[in-house]
Amino acid sequence: MFNVIIKTAILYFFAMLVIRLMGKRQAGELQPFELIIAVMIAEVAATPMDGPGIPITYGIVPVVVLLVLHNLIAYISIKSDKARGFFSGKPSIVIHKGIVCREELKKQSYNLNDLIEQLRSKNVMNLSDVHYAVLETNGELSVMLKPQKRPLTPEDMNMSPQNPGFCYDVILDGKLKSDNLQRLGFTVSQLEHALQTLNFKRPRDVFLALADESGSVLFQDYRGRQSTGRLTNG
Repeated sequence: MFNVIIKTAILYFFAMLVIRLMGKRQAGELQPFELIIAVMIAEVAATPMDGPGIPITYGIVPVVVLLVLHNLIAYISIKSDKARGFFSGKPSIVIHKGIVCREELKKQSYNLNDLIEQLRSKNVMNLSDVHYAVLETNGELSVMLKPQKRPLTPEDMNMSPQNPGFCYDVILDGKLKSDNLQRLGFTVSQLEHALQTLNFKRPRDVFLALADESGSVLFQDYRGRQSTGRLTNG
């Protein structure tokens, strides 16, 4: 029994490492060949756990082979459009200029209920609002609304709002994240000055603080109260 426990733990961490090596997309939507490999990894990794007499290499070697195969297919797909089309397929336009493409739906074994459900997941409640809809190779539906149904943007109003840049957590559960602060181009002393202006004595008094590249910071204390400040030279 102890042998099985040890093999299970080793194979768990090994399979997790392999999935990480296959790329971050493995945790999200998978391409067809990626889905097959992920399922096969789960299957072959479990083989040595079926009995104490099965060597652990019976699980490790096939997983390594699948990892090499995945990386080879991914490399070939990057280099060749034909190979990418073979392994991953091609996007399919299922709504074209507001018209549902019945033949394309049939070809993809995709019915109207599937289409309407996917549209609802994109917060589109009325099919007539859609100008284009594309069924991507990973099964996701990309939607372009008709011009009169699209949200109003600053560009439509000839406005040029300031770009705040990327946002980082600089305090998380009372712990100062100085590396994130440095990425934003600010210092700990600037953050401490912003804390003092809002009557926070120290970072551990703050539950959460989020800052962007413009220096704007959102603070939340442990009681749920929020306040905003700016990172400036103190």
